[in-house]
Order: sequence, then C-alpha cells, then structure tokens
Amino acid sequence: MNTVILEVRSLADTLADAARAMNTGHADGAVRIGFATPELLWQVLTAKRWEILKAMCGADAMSIREVARRVGRDVKAVHRDVVALLDAGVLTRATTGGVVFPFEAVKVEFMLEAA
Repeated sequence: MNTVILEVRSLADTLADAARAMNTGHADGAVRIGFATPELLWQVLTAKRWEILKAMCGADAMSIREVARRVGRDVKAVHRDVVALLDAGVLTRATTGGVVFPFEAVKVEFMLEAA
C-alpha cells in the first residue's frame, strides 16, 4: 500500500534520515512529510483540507472543480486549500493537468509529552 506519513519532526531529523537512506540504500518504504511543530501540522491540515485528502485518497489526478464537487464546496475556497496543500508538499500537480494525492493511505504521527 502506498502510504504517506505526516509527522512532527525537526529538519535535522528529516535530513539525518534522508542521509541514512542514501548511505544504506534503504528507506522504510513510506513517504514522509515533516512539520516543525504540531501547530504547523494543524495549520496546514485543517478539517476542510482533511476532507479534500479523504476525497482524493487512492484516486487519479483530478481538476480542482472535481475536487470541489466531491467535497461539496465552492471552487474558489477549494482552490485556496489545494494551493496550501501543494505548498506543503502534500499534493502534487499532475503532468496531465489537475492535482493528485498519490497515496492510498495516510498516517499522522506526533507525540504530546508533559512539559
């Protein structure tokens, strides 16, 4: 299954994992997208944007108009959310036009620890 892991982690940890994967030739198989803080993760993954990801999960590339139809929202508002998800690297532009969420599953990881 093609999975993306959205996680809270530092840039240093992300770069260390990438270097380790390059040196050993092995990665864990999942694509990882890191956010510096839990607040940034939730700023990017709002409830409306999560609905977009659910509608696109496992689907082929689609136009923003089709995404808006699937989530039952205004095209202009969906366009703003799609641009935010593109900027965060969660969605990508399809070579055939439109946008794509090329994953069949999403895992969100973060830990809340006592101060």
